[in-house]
Amino acid sequence: TSLGEVNSFSPSMPISPSSMINQYKFEDEPELKDLFITVDDPESHITAIETFITYRVVTKTSRGEFDSSEYEVRRRYQDFLWLKSKLEEAHPTLIIPPLPEKFIMKGMVERFNDEFIETRRKALHKFLNRIADHPTLTFNEDFKIFLTAQAWELSSHKKQGPGLLSRMGQTVRAVASSVRGGVKNRPEMFTEMNDYMETFSQKINVLDKIAHRIYKEEREYFNEMKEYGPIYTLWSASEEDIADSLKGVASCIDKCCKATEKRMAGLSENLLPILHEYVLYSEILMGVLKRRDQIQGELDSKIDALANKKTEKDLFSEEIGKLEDKVECANNALKADWDRWKQNMQYDMRSTFTNVAENNLRYYEECLATWESFLASQRVDLHVEEDSEDRP
Repeated sequence: TSLGEVNSFSPSMPISPSSMINQYKFEDEPELKDLFITVDDPESHITAIETFITYRVVTKTSRGEFDSSEYEVRRRYQDFLWLKSKLEEAHPTLIIPPLPEKFIMKGMVERFNDEFIETRRKALHKFLNRIADHPTLTFNEDFKIFLTAQAWELSSHKKQGPGLLSRMGQTVRAVASSVRGGVKNRPEMFTEMNDYMETFSQKINVLDKIAHRIYKEEREYFNEMKEYGPIYTLWSASEEDIADSLKGVASCIDKCCKATEKRMAGLSENLLPILHEYVLYSEILMGVLKRRDQIQGELDSKIDALANKKTEKDLFSEEIGKLEDKVECANNALKADWDRWKQNMQYDMRSTFTNVAENNLRYYEECLATWESFLASQRVDLHVEEDSEDRP
C-alpha cells in the first residue's frame, strides 16, 4: 500500500464510515486475549529533591509463566523509560511503541496539572497495551518484571543491567556507524521502507502542526464566543421592544459555545494524541532502519576484510556466518513488524479522521439547528405582529 493510498479512501469502500471501520479487521489478531493491563490512579509525590507522579499498573492474566493471575504495582515515568530502553536493547529491529515526551508541548497544558496528568496516563496505558498486544514484545522478561515486581525488586533489577552511559554510547556508535558509510548490499525492500518513512515523517509532522494550530484557533474562538453571548443579554435590558430577540441570540450563542467546547474536547482527546503518537513512531522507525543498516554494515565490512586478507580466512568465515544469521534475523523481524505497524497505522488514521469528520458534522448540524429554530420563532412573531396591525 502506498502512502497516497493510506491517506485516501477507495471508492469501493462502504459509504458509511462506521461500517467501513467495522469491516476492517487484522488477520493476525488473536481470538483470545490473555493479558489485560490498566494504568490509572495517578498519585503525586513530593520530596526534598523532586516532585513526581506514580501510576497504578494493574495486570490480569491467565498465562502460565506468571505466578499469579493479578498484580498491582505503582510505577513512575522513569520506570516506563527504563522498560522502553530494555526492549530496544533486546529487540533492536522491532518497532517499540513510543512513550509520551517528558515535557508536553508549550502552550498546551502546564506540567502536573490534571489535564497533563490525564493525557500522560492515557499515553502510558496505550504504551503498555501496545506491548501486550505485540506477538514478540509481550513475552519479554523485562516487561514481565515491570508488570509484577514491587518497587524495591524493580530497583534491584535495574542495577543489574548496563548503565545509562553505556547504553547511550552503544546508541551513538551504532548511529554514527550507519551514517558514516552507506550500506552496499541493502535489500531494495528496506530502501523502499526508508523512502516511505521519510515521506510519512514529513506528512505526519505537517498534519500534527496544523492540528495544533486548529485547536489553538478553536480555543481562541471559544473564549471570544464566551464573552460575546452575555453582551446580548445585557443589551436586552435596555431595549424593551427587542429584548426577547436579543435574549434569543444570546441563548443561541451559548448553545453554540457548548457545542464548540465539546468539539474541542474531541480534538484534544482523539485527533491530537494520535497524530503526535505517529510523529514519535516516525522517529522510532527511522532509528530501527538505521540499526538494521548498522547490522548490515558490520557484515559488509567483514566481507571486505575477508577479501583483502589471505590469512585467518577460517576465523573470518565463521564471523561472517554469524553476521549473516544476525542480518537475516534482523530483516525478518523488521519485515514482520513493518507489516503489522502499517496495519495498525492505517486503522488508527482511518478511525481517527472518520471520528473527526463525524464530530464536525454533528457540531455544524447542532449549530445550524439552533439558529434555524431561532429564525423560525422570529418569523412567527413577525406574522403575529402583522396580523394584529391589519385588524380593524
